[in-house]
Amino acid sequence: MTHAHPDPLPTPGFPADCVVALDVGGTVVKGGLVGADGTFVHTERRPTGREGGPAAVTERIIGFADDLRRTALERGLDPVAAGVVVPGIVDAATGTAVYSTNLGFRDLPLRDLVAERLGLPVAFDHDVRAGGLAESRLGAAKGCDNFLFLPLGTGVAGAFVLDGKPYAGAQGRAGEIGHIVVRPGGTPCGCGARGCLETVISGPAVARMYAEAVPGSHATAAEVAARVGAGDPVAARVWDEAVSALADGLLIALALLDTRLVVVGGGLSRARDTLFEPLRAALAERATVQHVPRIEAAALGDDAGCHGAALLAWDLAEGLR
Repeated sequence: MTHAHPDPLPTPGFPADCVVALDVGGTVVKGGLVGADGTFVHTERRPTGREGGPAAVTERIIGFADDLRRTALERGLDPVAAGVVVPGIVDAATGTAVYSTNLGFRDLPLRDLVAERLGLPVAFDHDVRAGGLAESRLGAAKGCDNFLFLPLGTGVAGAFVLDGKPYAGAQGRAGEIGHIVVRPGGTPCGCGARGCLETVISGPAVARMYAEAVPGSHATAAEVAARVGAGDPVAARVWDEAVSALADGLLIALALLDTRLVVVGGGLSRARDTLFEPLRAALAERATVQHVPRIEAAALGDDAGCHGAALLAWDLAEGLR
């Protein structure tokens, strides 16, 4: 499905610069062309197609990026760089998708593969750290130099932004909050452990827990949240467990890296007060040595990763000039 914004008209004979931005998710790849002022001049979404395996996903990503490059040229735009962000464990320095539970990537040199097809310099990083960068520069954390960005979607990962920069850690593995074990011996996780936060608070996890309680249900996490508001006691029980697990995971993260703000994004953040009010209450009730931070909804919504990919691409392009 394509969502196109009105296109700025380049000055005749002088193509406007733009960058190609791709945010690879567990179910959807979000792409766009972004001008120097940060405006999306074209956006498009395509299924990730992970059921086809990692090789098919890789080709889909590269092909999508090349299609966006072609679209730019057709519209009289001049693509100067690309930004690609992916989930899992990422080595940004080498441009490698080291490991992804949801997509099956193992030591994939994705940056170089995209650069070879496009003939452009490519910035490459972790999707959530890119989203944290975008929320820092453009969104809910603007002006805050120390915060945790936590999108809750198909998977769960966090980005600690310290002194205005996303912190990757020694091996690019910082922020894997979804794999903190909050329910020992609980549901098996794709990472190989049991009871990880991701098995309780992700979108698929909430839907699964509701279906286990209501056999035959095909309610999505968003629908479960809506049923909480409508007074469904089963939905309320499932939601309470999910929020409780999230509070436990956050308290562990806050004990390790004290942040003044937590920006919650991803699909589950659309539940707003149905999520934030019980989460704030649980944190306040359970906190001991931790400072309870402000909890805010992400300003950029599901587009944070794509905004971040564009920012990385523009930073790269400016650095090469």
